[in-house]
Amino acid sequence: MPTNKQRREAAQRHLQRQLERREQLARKRRRNALIGVTVIAVLAVVAAVFIITGITGEDDTTDTASGATDTTTAPVVDGSDGTCDFVPDTSGSDTLTDVGIPPAEVPTTGTTGLTLATSAGDIGLTLDQANAPCASASMVYLAQQGFFDDTPCHRLTSGGLSVLQCGDPSGTGTGGPTYDFPTQVTGSETYPRGTLAMANAGQGTDASQFFLVYADSQLQPDYTVVGTIDEAGLATLDAIAAAGIEGGASDGAPATPVTIDSATVAAP
Repeated sequence: MPTNKQRREAAQRHLQRQLERREQLARKRRRNALIGVTVIAVLAVVAAVFIITGITGEDDTTDTASGATDTTTAPVVDGSDGTCDFVPDTSGSDTLTDVGIPPAEVPTTGTTGLTLATSAGDIGLTLDQANAPCASASMVYLAQQGFFDDTPCHRLTSGGLSVLQCGDPSGTGTGGPTYDFPTQVTGSETYPRGTLAMANAGQGTDASQFFLVYADSQLQPDYTVVGTIDEAGLATLDAIAAAGIEGGASDGAPATPVTIDSATVAAP
């Protein structure tokens, strides 16, 4: 039989344990509340980031060349101040051809002509120096350097995307010069028959590859529209397209190889 003293001591120990459990429960509740507040704050920040990213288009999803599924566009870079940001390509790819870098100062008004003499016939181009000054200046520079001479048009597509893609001396789809420049888009670009546009591997990677649209094509507005193709050039493209694609595919090398023999800039 426990004494009164022992009963009092047991009661005190029981009370002490109750108080300790209550304190532990209170600390746990405070900790859970803090975690809840922190999670809410983090989710709010993440949501804000997604909203901002969606507006600014800084979180781009890119694809290669002119077969894109990109759902966002880069900020406008129009070269309207007369200068263009041609930057060295630091990828170290062995498919690049070094022809230097174009001058930063470029024409920003009017148009200029560029004729591609190809194995399938001539393709006349009009470059839009007002709306795509950097891309136009780059194509003129590369033509003057002989960059396009004796190079293949390595890709032909049909269906929803109907283009002939050229401008890669290596013929691999990964080649170009040793520089890049910003994509020049506003977000309202369309690609109907007769459009000349720059291919890219993501925003800001425009270089030398371009595509010639021979039938209205559905693309996100992520490709710099450089200019237009003349009627004789479209007839040449129609003949190339009619010859088909290797293996009867809808995307691949032209069944009849196409080579750019020379690229000549119109006299001023």
